[in-house]
Amino acid sequence: MGRPEYVHVVINHFPLEGLLVAVLALAVALVARERKAILIGVALVGLLALSAWPVYYYGQAGFDRVMSIADEKGDAFLDQHKELAERWIALYFVTAGAAALGLALAWKWPKTLELYSLLVLVLAAAALTAGVLIARVGGKIRHREFRSQRPIPVQSGRYL
Repeated sequence: MGRPEYVHVVINHFPLEGLLVAVLALAVALVARERKAILIGVALVGLLALSAWPVYYYGQAGFDRVMSIADEKGDAFLDQHKELAERWIALYFVTAGAAALGLALAWKWPKTLELYSLLVLVLAAAALTAGVLIARVGGKIRHREFRSQRPIPVQSGRYL
């Protein structure tokens, strides 16, 4: 735990692959119209969306150490990775909040569950899309073999 960049690399799969599995589970539950499965799917989406927080935290904590070992192009990809993460982390929090709100409202008003579940599903899909973009850039920091294009300068604002 003393090397935040390693912790970041180990846990960064939760908000990506984990959230993808939760989204698929929620989608199947909605199609099947099974209340308990929908509740579980929404809870999983909320939990896995919230898992982006420690990934973000450890990424910020390990930034300087990675910057010191990356090459020049890797530094540019690291800056872009950080900028994208800072820009889109809120979407994960909104998704987790919507899931928690959906669960609370479904407890009070059971007929609202499917509507809020659809909202949570859309938000989770958007968070996954942002996460894939962030991860694609992050993978290019230390892996030259993934660099098929030049990094976009952070100041340009040309990317999402």
